[in-house]
Amino acid sequence: MDDKGKKFIVGIFEDEDILLDAITSVRDKGVNIYEVYSPFPVHGIENRLGYKRSRLSIAAFCFGFLGTCLALTMMIGMMTIDWPMIIGGKDFLPLPVFIPVTFEMTVLLSAFGMVGTFLVVSDLKPWGTPKTFDLRSTNDKHVMAIELDNNKVDSKKIKTILNNSGASEVNDKIMDL
Repeated sequence: MDDKGKKFIVGIFEDEDILLDAITSVRDKGVNIYEVYSPFPVHGIENRLGYKRSRLSIAAFCFGFLGTCLALTMMIGMMTIDWPMIIGGKDFLPLPVFIPVTFEMTVLLSAFGMVGTFLVVSDLKPWGTPKTFDLRSTNDKHVMAIELDNNKVDSKKIKTILNNSGASEVNDKIMDL
């Protein structure tokens, strides 16, 4: 093995209940888990891994507010400054008429902004290659990756902890991340 990349110990689990128990026992032993990969969503895994609540909702609000501001600015600018017209005896600034367009622009920019933010934060790009520790994590296995450089516990003890926690396989892996 060459020394390019980071060294990981990868534990492969057959069942999500065993995985959840293993996450708790591995973290209780003082081992820092790099990431856990699963072929389907596992309820409660974020809490077990100690993840904080996502800030994507804050980004959604900001993008939605931007959409509202842009829609109102566009319509008010068109109806009062660029082309003021009195239609049916109504005033230049009929705010109730602006509600549907404002709502649609808010939803549109919020959705596009959340997707773009998620792609940027997750480092997902069309030209990138996926970083998979084990291809079976996309099919039927759950994979727990533990980076050796970020842990004070030695690799033999980590392998023993993973085996005792119910891992069906424990492998060494070097990855370029």
